[in-house]
Amino acid sequence: MNAAAALAPLGIYFAITLLHIAFPARHVEGYVVDPETRRPYRYRLNGLLVYAATVGAWALACSRGWMRWDFLWTYRWESLAGACALGLAFTLAVVLPAPPTGKGLVADLFLGRHENPQWLGARVDAKMWLYLAGATLLGLNLYSFAMHHRLAFPEDPSPGIALHAGMFSFFLCEYLLFEQVHLYTYDIFAERVGFKLGWGCLLFYPYFYASGLWSTVHLPNPHTPLAWRLGAAIVFFMGWSLSRGANMQKFTFKRAPHATFLGIFAPRVVSDGERSLLVSGFWRVSRHVNYLGEILMATGLTLALGRPEVWTTWLYPLYYVALLVPRERDDDRRCAAKYGALWTRYCEQVPYRIIPWVY
Repeated sequence: MNAAAALAPLGIYFAITLLHIAFPARHVEGYVVDPETRRPYRYRLNGLLVYAATVGAWALACSRGWMRWDFLWTYRWESLAGACALGLAFTLAVVLPAPPTGKGLVADLFLGRHENPQWLGARVDAKMWLYLAGATLLGLNLYSFAMHHRLAFPEDPSPGIALHAGMFSFFLCEYLLFEQVHLYTYDIFAERVGFKLGWGCLLFYPYFYASGLWSTVHLPNPHTPLAWRLGAAIVFFMGWSLSRGANMQKFTFKRAPHATFLGIFAPRVVSDGERSLLVSGFWRVSRHVNYLGEILMATGLTLALGRPEVWTTWLYPLYYVALLVPRERDDDRRCAAKYGALWTRYCEQVPYRIIPWVY
């Protein structure tokens, strides 16, 4: 076992943390309210800058010969084991010192006890740090895996591998560019920090999301037609348009309830006089059209590889189905309890849960 590879995730996460603390950042207020101060939590956001610096340092090290371009591919199992140990250690460290929730130790370890822990005088928010760390290591894995394919098949590399890595890189960069928008998403306001988020972001996110390349970079170019790759890109960017558009519209509505989104979608709502729910634009299509977008993006990424017969390339989109369908049901129950009759009226206006005219 390569000890350096096993320790690589620790070194990468440590570097990300230092960069996050040291680099300048935007200071913004989120959606979630601190129960002690009754004011919205404040966040330091510099994810894209940290991501770019980390990837740049990796590229510099590889170009100077200090590390192999495909180091993280060659020792992927060792680095996965190291990330797994970190995820478990993080879970224990963040959960055990906190007061129990009353749901039992196993439930507390899995779901967490703290809702929004922040450290170093709120310079580091646990949830946003986890997403930044996972996204950055995922990016490094994608680039290292793709470079392995390039080195293994220098005369005839697969354009689908490059397309997959490129679209995924676009997804990660635009996610970090719009960090502030994600302060208004389900994970931030509805989940606590435990194994699910901690281990999920430190191991599952950077390794499982790379399963498409993990499954195919050792295979030769499948020579799929250009039309296939164009179709994959269309599916991906259709999904991105739905997901990003829906999240941006909701963000705009939360910040400026009377603003017209993109100059097109006026904020039509159902209201009980005190609370309002958006029923226009993207949010007229379905109650969780953003989830449909996530599934389409994952499908486009899988199709780009040109290896539909390799069943493991479908793990990523299937995971989104398994994750988001139950999450939608849980969110529906939470909203029904919160909004009561208003939620019933809203569901009459927007009858489809995720896929219009289907589900």
